[in-house]
Amino acid sequence: MVHIGGTNGKGSVAVMVYEALRASGARVALYLSPHLVEVRERIIVDDRPITEDAFAMWTELLVPRIETEDASFFEAATTIAFADFAARRADIAVVEVGLGGRLDATNVVAPLATAVTRIARDHIEYLGESLTEIAREKAGIAKPGVPFVIGETNPSEAADLARAAAEVGAEVRRVPPDAVYDGPLSLEGRHQRRNAAVAEAVVAALPAPYRPGPAQVRHGFARARLPGRFDRRGKWIFDVAHNPDAVEILIEALTDAAPPRPLHALAGFLDDKDWRASLARLSGAVDTLWATDAPSAPPNRKWDLDVVRRCLAPRIGIRTEADFGRALVDVQQGAATVLVCGSFHTVGDAMARLPGFAPLG
Repeated sequence: MVHIGGTNGKGSVAVMVYEALRASGARVALYLSPHLVEVRERIIVDDRPITEDAFAMWTELLVPRIETEDASFFEAATTIAFADFAARRADIAVVEVGLGGRLDATNVVAPLATAVTRIARDHIEYLGESLTEIAREKAGIAKPGVPFVIGETNPSEAADLARAAAEVGAEVRRVPPDAVYDGPLSLEGRHQRRNAAVAEAVVAALPAPYRPGPAQVRHGFARARLPGRFDRRGKWIFDVAHNPDAVEILIEALTDAAPPRPLHALAGFLDDKDWRASLARLSGAVDTLWATDAPSAPPNRKWDLDVVRRCLAPRIGIRTEADFGRALVDVQQGAATVLVCGSFHTVGDAMARLPGFAPLG
């Protein structure tokens, strides 16, 4: 196992490590979360998602334990993933942390290497109000004697991560703050060069039997793809930037890419995110901004569009449309480029409605 956490960037780092390992000839599994359209996106072995039959079989087998343990959806999905990886005889698995680290369901692994990409304020109701508290939770994946790669560039947060990892006897490896990868990448955006430098450090931390060589790293990184991360498809751009830190990175990527204007954006956030700051920053980077509700968003976490309409729309010129289908049509009118961003629910629901855009086809 290779175990990768962090507030933002962990999915991108995971897929790059996964592809580098595949280029070395290993049979590699990948566990990502959350999914965009279909749960099977989370559980991959050598680019093949778990089959519907296999997912149903493992679910039926595990239902008694799920009910006895009162397991969460994520705990059950993680168990199914690890069972599937074993059944499909994966040599090594790259596992993305779901939330935090210390108490995450994935933190049962005995990894060959661990990493935390970067720290930002997110899930504060679970991880703590301060960045120091969040860092300690994320560093909870560190293991005695196991390399722990730190991608965080802020000296204070990086030091918090290093301190927490050292306390358990992990082998701390800090990626220099100015390090970026200079090889070919299929993942777009300046931030992906930093993510690739972190992924390169993770690969270098693996023991010799598993460590890909430089040519394999370059080949793997050049073909690594991750739906929903500055994901350009014709006039569409999809990005699951769902907190202010990620929105800043998205705006940077938009500035560098300079897509054709007018640029219209459709955004949908969950209420437990700092959507006010995210919308305020996003509004200055696009020509027109719609706010909408994602149909698949959990009812108890949906943001209140009436609050958006009353408190924010008059100040920064947001248009609100509760009907997701209508919003998806309206945002295209007069646009040369359409950005869909915010929660995984928003991006996934849009992909599901646009022909040929769903990750699994």
